[in-house]
Amino acid sequence: MPNGDNWQSDVLRDLRGGAAQQQSAQGPAAQAQGTPAAGAPQPPQGDPAQGPGVPAQGQGGHGTPPYPAPHQPSAPAEAQPQAPQAYAAQQPHAPQPQARPAAQGPGARPARTPDSRPVMDKTLAGAGLKPRHGEPFATRALRAVRRTVSSSAAREVAETTATAEVLQQAVTTGRQIAVTSIRGGAGKSTIAALLGTTYAHYRHDPVLLVEADPALGTLPLRLGAETLRWTTGDVAGIVEPQMSLLDVTGYLVQLPDNAWLLPGSQGQIGAMLDLRSYEKVMVSLRRYFGVTVVDCETLPAEVARVALSASQARVLAVPATLEGVSSTYAVLEWMRGLPRHVIAGTVVVLTETVPHSGLDLDKAAEKLKATGASVQVLPYDRHLAAGGVIRTELLAQPTRLAATRLAAQVFELSQQRR
Repeated sequence: MPNGDNWQSDVLRDLRGGAAQQQSAQGPAAQAQGTPAAGAPQPPQGDPAQGPGVPAQGQGGHGTPPYPAPHQPSAPAEAQPQAPQAYAAQQPHAPQPQARPAAQGPGARPARTPDSRPVMDKTLAGAGLKPRHGEPFATRALRAVRRTVSSSAAREVAETTATAEVLQQAVTTGRQIAVTSIRGGAGKSTIAALLGTTYAHYRHDPVLLVEADPALGTLPLRLGAETLRWTTGDVAGIVEPQMSLLDVTGYLVQLPDNAWLLPGSQGQIGAMLDLRSYEKVMVSLRRYFGVTVVDCETLPAEVARVALSASQARVLAVPATLEGVSSTYAVLEWMRGLPRHVIAGTVVVLTETVPHSGLDLDKAAEKLKATGASVQVLPYDRHLAAGGVIRTELLAQPTRLAATRLAAQVFELSQQRR
């Protein structure tokens, strides 16, 4: 008869007796499965299936043991390995395995890794013709002859040296330059690519180009990127203050001359960039790069307006047409109502997309300068007008000089703002 004060011992004794009878009936095969032989020393308490070192539940008269009640038959031998799981499930303070977070530590990638996508379909890329030089061969030959018989070469060297000194100035904090326009086709992405390439060529610190125009922007194509994976929206959910430059560049597209690209999309229609993601990316990445060039959306988009106000210098791309100058003048008049440094730190770039624009550039520049903004002219270039990857060695000399002067002026304006 079971003793009410020590009922566990009675249950163990009944189980041992049943196990001994089962072992004698099954023979040596039962011993191979772990059933103790009769007369062998037994642990004072616990489930034999749990092995030594695992205490039985219910000590001191509390809880329910993990083995069956006396009136139930014993579990078969092949079910014994499940006993530790039953024991762990009934322990009130047993440690449970914790789900590992998606990102552990700086530089860890999120659970969802986007697939790489080509910037352009290979069949479409094959339709492109061989890129041409920015100016005809006769023009280049005539310029070479003039340089040999005049002192223009010395002046060009002096101008280039002075411009390089400006572009190589040290910065205390990263400079952010926003490039935008009021309509598509004004050369916004082309100017952003020229600026980023120029800064990367002259400067020793890393240069970042950010595409804040996810609606099928052309900046990756102009810069020669082949595949895209991480976008501005993706990096906004990854970047952390403790990440190093090596961690950050793992999510960027590497370009020549220590330049990096952060695309706005993977070329998908409907991709969006919210204001919060843009602000987080720009604030977080500013300390890693000496100069950041942002290819913004066209005005008056929200991200473009925020980029113009938050950057240290602004570039407004304008087509060298009467309609383009008229619309830009209205935008500059609106910017005059903003704080003074906004219009003072803005450079308007008149881009010639045809050999003869039919516009008096001097009069147009004078009208736009009256608003307080600076004005530069990007001359027509056959290589730029054809589209595709920008190859600096194929640019016309006037285009290279204009791009370098523009980069130097914009950088000087950015240095005036802290």
